[in-house]
Amino acid sequence: MRFSGAQRARIAAQRLHRLARGPLWFPHVPLALLLALGGIWLLQVDLGARWAPFVRELLAGQPGITPNLLPPLLIGSGMLTMALGLLLRSRVAWVMALLLAATAAVSMLFGTHRNGHLLLGYFLLLLALLSAAWRQFDHASITASTLFALTSVVMLVLYATLGTYYLGAEFKPPVTDLMTALYFAMVTMTTVGYGDIAPHTSEARLFTISVIVLGVAVFATSLTAVIAPMVGNSLQRIVNRKGGRMKREHHFVVVGNSPLAINTWRELARRGQGVTRLLRQSPSEDMQDVDLVVGDPGSVDVLREAGAHQATAVMAMLDDDSENAFVVLAVRELGGSARTVAAVNDAAHLARVKLVQPDVVIAPQILGGELAAMLMCGEEVKADFVMQRVFQKSAAAPVKG
Repeated sequence: MRFSGAQRARIAAQRLHRLARGPLWFPHVPLALLLALGGIWLLQVDLGARWAPFVRELLAGQPGITPNLLPPLLIGSGMLTMALGLLLRSRVAWVMALLLAATAAVSMLFGTHRNGHLLLGYFLLLLALLSAAWRQFDHASITASTLFALTSVVMLVLYATLGTYYLGAEFKPPVTDLMTALYFAMVTMTTVGYGDIAPHTSEARLFTISVIVLGVAVFATSLTAVIAPMVGNSLQRIVNRKGGRMKREHHFVVVGNSPLAINTWRELARRGQGVTRLLRQSPSEDMQDVDLVVGDPGSVDVLREAGAHQATAVMAMLDDDSENAFVVLAVRELGGSARTVAAVNDAAHLARVKLVQPDVVIAPQILGGELAAMLMCGEEVKADFVMQRVFQKSAAAPVKG
């Protein structure tokens, strides 16, 4: 089979990616560093050498901050925190990083910042890189969600406290110290509203409304972000317990619910082999005696749950050829010594599936079409021809007979 120049370049890039142990650090580590550098750059442009005096004033309870410094302070500190979430490959951190980068770009576009055009280009580039790598951020860990929740709450508390302190003269009685501003912020965010401090100007009332709306939104989303992964993991464990549970080592993982996947699982089980089935959705039929995992077949976490890193072989036999290719890539990312088998349902996709270099490519439906045509044309069908067509040889590792 001949490859085009672009295909050869992609194969070479994939080999280099594996040699450099790319799945362990790319692209989440470079993107986290770029996001952190963007946050530091933004803080440096707006605060610069005023970092130390500002911190001293803040600790003394008399922060000399103006409203124009509040957005870059919140955006920059948020970027530094979300960079930690990107290291965990968190989907929540990726969404927050995207929003922060977009907000920073808008701020550079309409604001008057020193080197604003450079920062605008930097954040637009960061937005493009984050958008291109969206598939790599698919984790929903409790750690990353907790980090998001804490960051959101801290940023809201800073916004409410410093805003109240800056507008202190527009409240009755006036807010003259940082502790009173923090008290009013907490009472307002939690919608308690004792009424001992009240805004008496339009600006102060609008600010108080923003604190109430943001408080409800942030606390609700933060609570959801922390609880959702816990509930999801618990439900996943309950679903997975529907089937039998075996020791997932030196076994076979059959991915998919296609006729080929079902027959392969049955034949392996009939031969006394340990088999784990991985399905996208929980089956309607009773599978009490089957070792079953339910989840996204392309997720590294789900494959790890199925023991793919300790398996003898992982067989991607879904109806969608692109999903089979993603399963092979995810298994490679997990590491381990499992052989990968990818099923191909459409002859047009054969070359593309081979680009991910599975150990074995099996194409029974392609063979069916060729056999039907040969029989109708009176051509001789030999055993070698059948084996060659069923088990298409991969460029990475030929099939051993």
